Amino acid sequence: MFKLKSLSEEALPRALERAERYRLLNEPAVAESICQDILSLEPEHQQALITLVLALTDQFAETTNLSISQVLALVPRLHGEYERAYYSGIVYERQARARLKREYPGAWFDAYDLFLQAMEWFAKAEAIRPLGNDETILRWNTCVRLIEGHKLQPRPRDEAEHGIE
Repeated sequence: MFKLKSLSEEALPRALERAERYRLLNEPAVAESICQDILSLEPEHQQALITLVLALTDQFAETTNLSISQVLALVPRLHGEYERAYYSGIVYERQARARLKREYPGAWFDAYDLFLQAMEWFAKAEAIRPLGNDETILRWNTCVRLIEGHKLQPRPRDEAEHGIE
């Protein structure tokens, strides 16, 4: 019905600034759209990919239509091993935070599992982080504090798993 319009090459830096601004204004869907416009012109634009990942994860708490696998599918397009590990951790951490806000049976167990996966990715990123970059440590500590603050625990094992009849 409608045809999307293309950005000019010269507009990319300003468009990226706009995407970041809309994220900060809590308008992640607008930021997502802008990133898609940038990526349609320059598919490997690293900052647009990162901003898109962040804009999508900003929407985890708002919608159940967006799966973690949809966002993780973007991560391999990031060029650096550190970036791939770090942003994988971000995706899991933000999905865990979203689960804390949802009210369904087992949500907090899911959050616990997701925080653990985030922490695994942050540990991988920490091992290869650039000198002076402690972002992964900050994120790891945040996950620990959220687990402890919410008193999250592993999912109880089913009695059948223990062989109890």
